[in-house]
Amino acid sequence: MAVLHLVNRSPQESRALEDCLARAGKGDAVLLIENAVYAAVKGGDSEAVLKSAMGRVRFYALGPDLDARGVETSEILETIRIVDYGGFVDLTVESRLVQSWF
Repeated sequence: MAVLHLVNRSPQESRALEDCLARAGKGDAVLLIENAVYAAVKGGDSEAVLKSAMGRVRFYALGPDLDARGVETSEILETIRIVDYGGFVDLTVESRLVQSWF
């Protein structure tokens, strides 16, 4: 994988996700952490934005952050893979670069 983009702010509090997706390239991955996991909810404000980028970017959400915010797995878009902390580490190791968006 080329670049792993880490987004930690919800779309309601920051433009981090939009800025990330404007620069993310084909084959990159985006990991939604902390409050950014709200962007992964079906029917949410960010659903169209995520779906428009899904052909070129892979999306992940950090499971413990979903749990901490009371977001059920069934509420997450089907195309977003949920990872645990070990999966987070695996994504960073597989990437040639990690970029954080705040």
